[in-house]
Amino acid sequence: MAAGGRFIMFSALILAGCVPAGAPRVSDNGATKTSTVPHIEPLMDGLLDETPIWEARPVTANAVTITQTIYVVKPGDGLRAIGEATGAGSETIARVNGLSPPYLLRPGQVLRIPAGRYHRVGSGETGIAIARAYGIPWRVIVTANNLAEPFVLRVGQRLLLLGEATPSADVRAAAFRINIDDIETGSAPAQTVVSDAPASNFAGRFNWPLTGTITERFGPVGVGRINRGIEIAAPSGSDIRATADGTVAFVGNSGSVGYGGLILVRHGDGWISVYGRAAQATVVRGQGVKAGQTIGSIGDEAKLHFELRRNRAAVDPTKYLP
Repeated sequence: MAAGGRFIMFSALILAGCVPAGAPRVSDNGATKTSTVPHIEPLMDGLLDETPIWEARPVTANAVTITQTIYVVKPGDGLRAIGEATGAGSETIARVNGLSPPYLLRPGQVLRIPAGRYHRVGSGETGIAIARAYGIPWRVIVTANNLAEPFVLRVGQRLLLLGEATPSADVRAAAFRINIDDIETGSAPAQTVVSDAPASNFAGRFNWPLTGTITERFGPVGVGRINRGIEIAAPSGSDIRATADGTVAFVGNSGSVGYGGLILVRHGDGWISVYGRAAQATVVRGQGVKAGQTIGSIGDEAKLHFELRRNRAAVDPTKYLP
C-alpha cells in the first residue's frame, strides 16, 4: 500500500466515547494524547535496513519433472520414503490417494503417483524465494499443495509447481509482487522438524497495539487504493504492543510490500496480527508473546500500519478492538 493518499479521520466523539484508555484517540483541538514512552533496548537495530530473508537466501531452480505412475507398497514402506523413491511430494501422494494421518499403508496397496514438477525444499529456504526462483506466485504454490497454518516448510518436502517450466518475463515479474499474505504464508525458513499449528481455541479478543490517533481507516481510500488495515499516528519511538497472546511469525523487512519493518504475530484459529512501519523489534521469530507486551517501536514516519487477518483474509480491526 502506498504511503500517500486521502486520510480519513475518526471523529473525536467516537474516539473519545467508544475506546478505553490506551486506545488511539484525538483531543478537542486535534492534538495527539499519548503516554510517556519508555526507553526500549531493542534486540534488533536498523530493522528497516535488514534484507528480507527471501532475498538473502536465494533458491536454485532444480525441480524434477515426473510422469504419472503407480506404486505398489512394499513391507516397511512409509509415505515419505515413497516420495523419495518416486520424486513426488509425499503430501501430494497422500492427497490424490485420499490418505489421512497417520498415513498407514499396507503391503500390496496401489498408490497413484501424480505427474508434475516438484521442487525439493532445502534447509532454510522460504516459500517466497522458491516462488521467485520459478516465476510462480507463492499463493499459487500454497493452493496447489494445500498448505495450511503455520505455513512452515519441511526440509526435504517436495512442492508441486504449476505453470510453465520457462515462464515469460511478465509472469516472473508478477511473482515478485508479494503482499502481506505472502509474507504470512511464505516467509518462514524451512525446518527439519515442523511443529504443530497453533491451538484453535483462540477467542478472537484483541487490545489496541498503540496509543495514538487513527488517521486512516480500513477499506477504500481515495481512487484505486484499498487499506487492508488502519493507520495509527503516534510520536516516533512509541511502543508497539502485542494485541493478544501469540507466537511471533515474522520479524524483518517487508521488502516490496512497502511497510518497512514488519512484525507478524500468530494467535491460533487462523488469526494473525500485522504491525508495519516498525523501526525496532524487541522480539524474534518463534518467540511467544503476551497481550500488551512491547514487541517493538515505530520509526520516523510516526505511524503504525496495523492489520488483523482471519484465515488469510484482512478484516476491519476496529470491529474486533475494545
